[in-house]
Amino acid sequence: MKFIKLKTAVAAVAAFGALMALPAHAGKTLDGIKSKGQIVCGVNTGLAGFGAADSSGKWTGLDVDICRAVAAAVLGDGEKVKFVPLNAQQRFTALQSGEIDILSRNTTFTLTRDASLGMHQTAVTYYDGQGFMVTTKSKIKNTKQLKGQTVCVQSGTTTEKNLTDFSKANNLGIKPIVFEKLEAATGAYFAGRCVAYTTDASGLASTRNKEAKNPNDHVILPELISKEPLGPMVRRGDDEWFAIVKWVIYGLLEAEEYGVAQANVDKMKTSTDPVVQRILGTGEDTGKLLGLDKEWMARAIKTTGNYGEIFNRNVGPASPLKLPRGSNNLWNKGGLMYAYPIR
Repeated sequence: MKFIKLKTAVAAVAAFGALMALPAHAGKTLDGIKSKGQIVCGVNTGLAGFGAADSSGKWTGLDVDICRAVAAAVLGDGEKVKFVPLNAQQRFTALQSGEIDILSRNTTFTLTRDASLGMHQTAVTYYDGQGFMVTTKSKIKNTKQLKGQTVCVQSGTTTEKNLTDFSKANNLGIKPIVFEKLEAATGAYFAGRCVAYTTDASGLASTRNKEAKNPNDHVILPELISKEPLGPMVRRGDDEWFAIVKWVIYGLLEAEEYGVAQANVDKMKTSTDPVVQRILGTGEDTGKLLGLDKEWMARAIKTTGNYGEIFNRNVGPASPLKLPRGSNNLWNKGGLMYAYPIR
């Protein structure tokens, strides 16, 4: 009797292993993308370093590059992306309705958004926190000096709620001046209608660099009042597409950790490191588990570079934003970026 039970258990394990090794079905979202011949990506209406179009209509930014990496992985071409600019109020409806395939627009992962909006949070692409910008002539040096002051903020964002919570918790009596559009909020601040402007610290750096007549006339206060893990979102109901987007991001991080970069992809294909082989498709075929081919990640890296290259080009110390790597460094370099292993 025990022998029969053991045989049954072994057979079940073997069957499960065979099932797990089967190639994945691509999923309805990817089927639709292949039919259209492009990914439709929701981005910011204009946030330098993350998602902004230049005078010729070319989109650049960290969030933009994530969409290009996904397009390269699934369609073979990082240019097969249609970018749809969305404000804070439009972004979730556009994803829920199917107008876009992926929302890659400096959006914070929260419990409410994860549990009640019909969307999946994929993987963090930028760890941020909410801060305040003031003029140097205001002489304000810390957030406690904002007591009773006016602060410009965009509605429909976690920023607005965080400001209210912070003011209440610290008995500051801050007076929010709320605007529906980002441009209206920043414009009001620079026009002197508010003592301070608040949003994610990365957004403050972008706004100061892009819109201030003299960036040196404005200072970002040192304290952050919130945690803002930012990253792409996809609709619920298509686990295959969710997995693809998530693993492209992890692949970009894993590539940086193992030294695979935009310029050396082909050279690294001769590596004997099993991890590098899995990333580039020269060893195990990880692509079939996602409904893709074996070179899915190699194409993504060749298109945008690894995560470190994307960060440095768009927002890092050598970019106009000059943001430090900080929390967005790899886990083995003192940061929070920790990719799930590709295996």
